[in-house]
Amino acid sequence: MNAENPSMNTDNATAKKMPFHKYKPFQPVALKDRTWPDNIIDEAPRWCSVDLRDGNQALIEPMTPNEKQKMWDLLIEVGFQEIEVGFPAASQTDFDFVRKIIEEDRIPEGVTIQVLCQAREELIRRTCEAVSGAKNVIFHLYNSTSTLQRKVVFNMSREEVVKLATDATQVVWDNTRDLVASGTNLTLEYSPESYTATEMDFAVEICAAVMQAWKPTPENKIVLNLPSTVEMATPNIYADQIEYFIRNLPNRDSAVISLHTHNDRGTGVAASELGLMAGAERIEGTLFGNGERTGNLDVITMAMNMFSQGIDPRLYLSDMPKIVAVSEECTKIPIHVRQPYAGELVFTAFSGSHQDAIKKGMQYVEAGGDTDWEVPYLPIDPADVGSSYRETVRVNSQSGKGGVAFILEHHFGVSLPRSLLLEFSPIVQKLTEADGGELKPDMIWKAFVNEYIEVEGPYQLIDYQVHSESDGGETCQAKVQVGDNEVEVYGAGSGPIDAFINAMVETLNEPLNVVEYQEYALNEGAEAQAICILAITDEQGNRYYGVGISQNTTTAAFKSIIASVNRKWQI
Repeated sequence: MNAENPSMNTDNATAKKMPFHKYKPFQPVALKDRTWPDNIIDEAPRWCSVDLRDGNQALIEPMTPNEKQKMWDLLIEVGFQEIEVGFPAASQTDFDFVRKIIEEDRIPEGVTIQVLCQAREELIRRTCEAVSGAKNVIFHLYNSTSTLQRKVVFNMSREEVVKLATDATQVVWDNTRDLVASGTNLTLEYSPESYTATEMDFAVEICAAVMQAWKPTPENKIVLNLPSTVEMATPNIYADQIEYFIRNLPNRDSAVISLHTHNDRGTGVAASELGLMAGAERIEGTLFGNGERTGNLDVITMAMNMFSQGIDPRLYLSDMPKIVAVSEECTKIPIHVRQPYAGELVFTAFSGSHQDAIKKGMQYVEAGGDTDWEVPYLPIDPADVGSSYRETVRVNSQSGKGGVAFILEHHFGVSLPRSLLLEFSPIVQKLTEADGGELKPDMIWKAFVNEYIEVEGPYQLIDYQVHSESDGGETCQAKVQVGDNEVEVYGAGSGPIDAFINAMVETLNEPLNVVEYQEYALNEGAEAQAICILAITDEQGNRYYGVGISQNTTTAAFKSIIASVNRKWQI
C-alpha cells in the first residue's frame, strides 16, 4: 500500500495500464527569451474560411453543388473576405464550383478566393485554368516538410524537398503570368505541411527558399501558412515555434504569417490565439471547427472570444441560429448543445445559485447600473448572437427559487413578492422531482395558475356592480356562487376592494384581513391586462395568497380575493 495514500495500491499486478511507452513526448523549443506571453490580442486577424475545402473533404457526405452554394452565400454574409473554395485540380466538382462562382459573377468586390494545389506541375496548370477570370486569387501551394513524412512517405532529403518546393514555385510563377497580365490580383500562399513536426531551422530554410523564388515585396507579400496539421504539443509550444520562425525568417516584412491549426489535442483555438500573440497575422479555419479527425480551428469560437473582450471580430455573427442551421444542413453534422456561443444550452443555467446570480445581474443591467455587460455566468449578452436572455434560465430539480422567479418574470411578466415566491418554489420543486427532467415555462405557468388563480373552492365570482357615493365612498353589489347556491352580497367602503371585502364579511360571515396587496400591468396596448396579487390572514395569522388577472383592474382584484379565500378553505 502507498504510505501517503493507503487507497492507492502501486503494487497491484492486475492493474490495467495504457500502452503509453509507444509514444514520445514533444520537445520544447529552445527559446528562452520568448516575448509572446507578455503580448495581448487587441485586433482581429485576417480570417480565411476553409469550410469549402478542408471542411468539405472531412465530411462523410461531401457537399452537393447546391449545398456548396448555400455555404458560400453564408460565408459571404458572415463577412469572410478570403475563402478557400476548393482543390480544383483534384476534383471535378471543385473545378466546376470555382468556374460557376467566377462565370456567374458571384464573388463580391473585395472578396478573394483561395485554391489549394500540391507542388506538381500538371496540377498547377489545371488550377490556373480553374481561376481564370477571377479578380482576386490566393494560389495555395503546399508540400509536406516533416521529418516523419520525408522518411516514411517520400524518402527524400531536406535538399530534395527544398528543390521540390522551389521548382513548384517557379511553375506557379510561369503559369500565372497570363492571369496577372489579364488583370487577376494574385498572391502566393505557401504551406510547409506538418510544420509543427518539421525541424524549426528547416521550416525557415524552405520558406525562405520559396520566398527567394517568388520574390515578394512589402507591397506584394507572400502568405506563409504554418499548419499544425496534426496537433502534437501544448499550445505554448506552437507559439514558441511561431515566434522562432518570425525571428529567423529573412525579409519578414515581405510575408504575411498565417496559421492553420487542427484540434487533435483539443486546443486548436488556444494554439491559434497564442500564435497570434507570437506575431501571426492571419487565421485559417472553419465554422464550428469541422475538419479532419477532431477538426480544424473553430473560427466562430475564436472570433467570439475576441468579441467578448471588446474587440471587433470583423465577422458578423449576430444571427447565430441561421449560421447553425445552414452549417448543419450543409455538413450533416449537428452542433453540440454545449458548443461555445452557439449551442442550445451555452447560456442556460439550471443551478439555483447560478439562476439567482443571473437574475440579479440582469436587474442590474436593466437598471442602467453600468454601460459594460456584467452579468454573472454570462460572458456575453445572448441577444448579441440572436439568442434571448429569457432562455438563460431553465428549471429542473437542481434549480431554486431564483429560476422560478426568472421564468415567471421574463416569460410571463409576473414578479412575485418574496414570501409568495418562497411558497411557490417548493411546489415547482416537487413537480421537477416527480417528472425527473426539465420543467418548461408553460408547465411552471400552468402550476402557478392552478395553485393561485383558477383555485377550486366554495366561492366563485359571477358578477358585480360598483357605485360611487356622494360621501366619496363606494358600494359594491355582487353575485357570488357559494357551493350550489348563488348569493348576492353587498358592502360599502372607501374603494371598490374595501367595499367587496366588507360585502363578503357581512353577508357570508367570512372574516377577511388583507395583509398584502399589489397590482400592476402585465403588458401594454389594447391587450394589456392587470394582475393583482393579494394575501389574507386567518385568526391564527396564517397567510393565503390569491392572484387575479383581467383587463379590468377591479375584476382582477376581486378575483384575487376569491382565489385567496378558496385557498384558505383548501388548506
